[in-house]
Amino acid sequence: MGRLRTRNAAIGYALLAPSLFGVVTFLLLPILVVFWLSLHSWDLLGPIRYVGLHNWVSVLSDPTFGTSLLATAFFLLLVVPVQTVLGLLAGALLARNLPGTGFFRTLYVLPWICSPLAIAVLWKWILAPTDGAIGTVLGRPVEWLTDPVLALPVVAAVTVWSNVGYVTLFFLAGILAIPRDVQNAARIDGATSWQRFRYVTLPLLRPTLFFVLVTGIVSAAQVFDTVYALTGGGPQGRTDLLAHRIYAEAFGAAAVGRAAVMAIVLFVLLLGVTLLQHGYFRRRITHDLV
Repeated sequence: MGRLRTRNAAIGYALLAPSLFGVVTFLLLPILVVFWLSLHSWDLLGPIRYVGLHNWVSVLSDPTFGTSLLATAFFLLLVVPVQTVLGLLAGALLARNLPGTGFFRTLYVLPWICSPLAIAVLWKWILAPTDGAIGTVLGRPVEWLTDPVLALPVVAAVTVWSNVGYVTLFFLAGILAIPRDVQNAARIDGATSWQRFRYVTLPLLRPTLFFVLVTGIVSAAQVFDTVYALTGGGPQGRTDLLAHRIYAEAFGAAAVGRAAVMAIVLFVLLLGVTLLQHGYFRRRITHDLV
């Protein structure tokens, strides 16, 4: 019996070996390397010097880093709720199989499958104050990307436009997975369309909502291409999101150690937010119909 258990365990670990190799090589090892770099000073060319907690003290006391954190938090508040609500509404409409549903399913997902950098370049032309499409329609120039008040909301709007199709697909799949018998029972009991959506569809969509919120927050917190192409972090640092700040520190200022500290802070914050969401949804998710 002991030999059989040992053999089965060995076979199990052998089958898991490829996946474990990927997890260790592409997840755990990079995290350890980034933490190691956070304790060292390196300019990408010269020798690596151990500096202890100097990078941590420097970053955590830097007002520029605090500004990036606030900009990222405000950006998340603009992007995640809007794209979640729009994706839910679009998914509910597409689930009705109205005429042209197939066309709109494809149309919604096109911005998401395109390169974020290409999308940002297109929107930069559309939003150009002098010869842009929107300025031409309005008949007057508007500094969409250089106005400190407008820049971040505009970047958020472009991000929502790019991601709403992705969110829609998941909500659509979740709605279509709900058994029709449940909806029919509610309809027979006299529930209106809104009541069926509020008390039947939404509770059964909680697993999908949990996934969409987690991936939406993680994705929005790491937006770089859109910011880099549209504003480059300006004006006045209003769009200097944390991912862009990490890039600027590592490759602009050649301060890899400081960039590593910022990356770890971003990782810890996202991990904390994800755990909070998991704790909130854990007892509110309906996995099976009783």
